[in-house]
Amino acid sequence: SRMGRCAIQLVTGPAGSGKSTYCHVLQEHCLSLGPRHRRRIHVVNLDPAAEHFRYEVAFDIRDLISVDDVMDELQLGPNGSLVYCMEYLLENMDWLQEMLDDYDDDEYLIIDCPGQIELYTHIPVMNKIIDQLRTWGYEQSMVSVFVVDATFITDVSKFISGSLLALSAMISMQLPHVNVLSKCDLVEEAAMDRILEMESALQLWEVLGDSSSAGRSSSSSLLTPGVGGDSVNNASGNNNNNPERRWSRLTESICSLLDDYSMVGFIPLNINDEDSISHVLATVDHAIQYGEDSEVLGADFDDE
Repeated sequence: SRMGRCAIQLVTGPAGSGKSTYCHVLQEHCLSLGPRHRRRIHVVNLDPAAEHFRYEVAFDIRDLISVDDVMDELQLGPNGSLVYCMEYLLENMDWLQEMLDDYDDDEYLIIDCPGQIELYTHIPVMNKIIDQLRTWGYEQSMVSVFVVDATFITDVSKFISGSLLALSAMISMQLPHVNVLSKCDLVEEAAMDRILEMESALQLWEVLGDSSSAGRSSSSSLLTPGVGGDSVNNASGNNNNNPERRWSRLTESICSLLDDYSMVGFIPLNINDEDSISHVLATVDHAIQYGEDSEVLGADFDDE
C-alpha cells in the first residue's frame, strides 16, 4: 500500500515548540530498541533558519540555501529571508528529489520543517512542497506531526489557540495528522490530565475558561491580541459587558469549530519516559500503517 517509498514524518509546529528535540528523541529511542524493532531514523533539516539541533542530520536545506546567507546578500529581514529560502527550494526541487532518492522503501525519514505558520497558510510554500512529494509517490507514506509546547495548555485560552493552529496546519497540509504535546516533563501532570480528559473544547471552556481568566482584568483579552482588559474597562456607559460577552461568544464558536473536527486530540510526550516515546511513535506509525506488514514477525518479541 505504501508504493515502495520510505515513510516520512513532516514535523511542524510554532517556533520553539520543541520540534528539533522531538526529532532527536525519536532518533535516539529507535536506536535503543531490540533487534526486531530497531530502525534507523534519518532526520532531515528543512528549516533554513535553524541554528543548532542535537540530532544527527541526514541532509540539510542550509547546504542549498540558508536564512543567514539571504539576509547578508539580499538585505532582507528574517521572515522575508525565510520565505525567500523556501521559494528557492521550490524552484530547486530536483535537489530534494535527489536527496530523497537515496532512501529505500524500508527506511524512515523525519523532516524537521520551519515553524512559521504563514508558510502553511497565506504563503502556501509547504503545501506546494507536499504536493510535489505526492507526485513523487509519497502520498501513502507521509504523515504530518504538529508539535505544541505543553506549558501552553495549562492556560485554557492558549490551549484553544494552539488547537486552532494545529487545525489550520491539518487543513492546509491534507495529510494524516497527529498532534504531539512536547515538554510534558515541565508540566504538572494533574493539570495536564484535567485538560486532556475533557470531552470537548466547549466543555473545556465552560469548565475551565472562567477560572483561567480570573485575576485578569477581563477574559476578553484571552484570544484577542491587542484587546486587553484596559480597553474594555475604558468603554463608556453601560456597555462594559458587551465586548466581554462578544469575545466569549467568539471563543464558544471557535470551540464548536474545533469539536466539529474532533481536533482537541493531543498525544503527550515526556522525553524522559521511554513508554511515552513509544506511544507517540506507535500513534504516528499507525497513521500511515507503517510496519503493519512486519508486525507478525515481531509478535513473539515480548516473550524473549
